[in-house]
Amino acid sequence: MAEKRDYYEILGISRDCSAVELKSAYRKMAIKYHPDRNPGNKEAEEAFKTAAEAYSILSDPEKRAQYDRFGHAGVAGQGFGGFSGFEDIFSHFSDIFGEAFGFGGGWSRRGMAGADLRYDLEIDLETAVFGEEVELTVPRLKVCPSCSGSGAAPGTEPQPCPTCRGRGQVYTTQGFFRVSTTCPDCQGRGRVVLKLCPECRGHGRREDKSRVKVRIPAGVDDGSRLRLRGEGEDGLEGGPPGDLYVVLRVKEHKEFQRHGDDLVHRLNISMARAALGLETEVPVIDGSRVELKVPPGTQPGQLFRVKGQGVPRLRGRGRGDLVVQVMVETPTNLDARQRELLEELARLEEEKAGKHGLFDRLKPKKAPRKKEAKWA
Repeated sequence: MAEKRDYYEILGISRDCSAVELKSAYRKMAIKYHPDRNPGNKEAEEAFKTAAEAYSILSDPEKRAQYDRFGHAGVAGQGFGGFSGFEDIFSHFSDIFGEAFGFGGGWSRRGMAGADLRYDLEIDLETAVFGEEVELTVPRLKVCPSCSGSGAAPGTEPQPCPTCRGRGQVYTTQGFFRVSTTCPDCQGRGRVVLKLCPECRGHGRREDKSRVKVRIPAGVDDGSRLRLRGEGEDGLEGGPPGDLYVVLRVKEHKEFQRHGDDLVHRLNISMARAALGLETEVPVIDGSRVELKVPPGTQPGQLFRVKGQGVPRLRGRGRGDLVVQVMVETPTNLDARQRELLEELARLEEEKAGKHGLFDRLKPKKAPRKKEAKWA
């Protein structure tokens, strides 16, 4: 009887290799000698089985320790010693073949994560500038308290799915491949509910309204999005909850318009004040007022800055500015006195322009230079 080959030699690895190196070596051999890639090749089939047997021993820490100490005698009867068929190999190492060939077992199932939620919140400009903590009422799906998320009526338990035997997957063999698909009867849960919970009707969750506190930071803008982890819908079968995204909508303000970190205020003054200048007060977003000097001869649309009275910088230090834009108003619906004064002003301006032109015209002209007579 031929002596069995060393397991490390079969997989082409050293005796002190790591678990990652061991798995990688076996995966390469499984791909190389896979029966579907070597149809009718008995040597490849035998190599495929031998590699699987070696990996089954060396991937188990206890069996590997026994093998390292006593050799094949230490694991006699513990290895596969040969499989009943290729399906046994695929079943035992479904994770390996899932990675190598794009399908696989994954018999261990995780619960389904809860869905993320979106909440549109309208705030005023003052809240966007200074920040505030608000409380929201958010409708969302939460784990049913009556059945604790199982979907089964109180006093009963979900039963293993008879179709997939609790695995959540059904398997079909195609040649040497074993393909898994989600169980159509339990939708991958692995369990079925025979008697539905009357509160949630077997869904495991029911709609509820939760109160959630949200801290709005100073300096947010229209369209800013705040993420609250774990405040979305509850998951199923122990799955994690989703997140809540709060999208901010900033209402228009009657006094200010926002441009980046600056606040713009429009100051309406008359033509006379624009020409003469004035000292006045303008509002600030915090409700106070500051003095502003408008110099004589200010033109329509001219801008003046009040430092540090704008919006706090969300990702930096300091604040933007208050920008005052002067809007010069043209008077309408003049009374007799106003019309008289404006007409007088217009005449004076025309006279000033006219005198300037007449003066230029009345300046004495230089006489042309006389040519001296030439005598013979």
